[in-house]
Amino acid sequence: MTTTNGTASMSEAIAADLPYLRRYARALTGNQTSGDRFAVTTLEAILADTSIFNDCSSPRVALFKVFNSIWVSLGSPVDESGATGPEARAQLRLSRLTKNTREALLLHSIEGFTTNQIGEIMNVSGDEAAQLLEIGRDEMQKSILGNIMIIEDEAIIAMDISEIVASMGHEVTGIARTKTAAVELARKSPPDMILADIQLADKSSGIDAVNDILAELGDRPVVFITAFPERLLTGDRPEPAFLITKPYSEDQVRSAVAQAMFFTSTETLNA
Repeated sequence: MTTTNGTASMSEAIAADLPYLRRYARALTGNQTSGDRFAVTTLEAILADTSIFNDCSSPRVALFKVFNSIWVSLGSPVDESGATGPEARAQLRLSRLTKNTREALLLHSIEGFTTNQIGEIMNVSGDEAAQLLEIGRDEMQKSILGNIMIIEDEAIIAMDISEIVASMGHEVTGIARTKTAAVELARKSPPDMILADIQLADKSSGIDAVNDILAELGDRPVVFITAFPERLLTGDRPEPAFLITKPYSEDQVRSAVAQAMFFTSTETLNA
């Protein structure tokens, strides 16, 4: 393979995985701006030295490994300056977590890496990565419980999500299938968190429903669900910090809900 072809292949691999690195960075830091800043720094580091792609098991692992090395080298920073209210509470919770557990949990549950791949990314063994996952699951799920509202038009999926959320110890305030029903439900039983599909039964938008609810009731954590995440991970507009891809796994739902409740993320989309 020539250098030109090699560079082209690497660029194609980065382009395909970059939206998901940005999703991970955003979930890790809690907002789009800081997450994108780390993603840009990662790309700059790769451009300066492409040898990492020859040393890793896959281009995707290499991309996340470079990100993690930067994240760790900077002390896994979370800006506490001026943090008040939900932000201040999130920083306090973060300070109590076992080191590296949140990263491992996101890499596995949201991005789908195996424990061996996580070990490669984080420079630990696969067994150590598995231990971090177990610790992370336990700490996140116990960190905060609350009332969760579900916006989902498919009955089977709504029931499945409801059972997962309830099994975590949360209370489900109800299930809404349309934007109008969602807003009415939120007024009747204000939720601590919203878990919303993007496309609803009457062709209305889950994004619009969430934005209307937050405008009326105030900020609260949100997790969006969609079969087409690439349509939302464009960087052209504010993006959700937590995004589950359909078809989802139970582990993904548990992780996203726990992360969102824990970090009190309120990033939403402008429709």
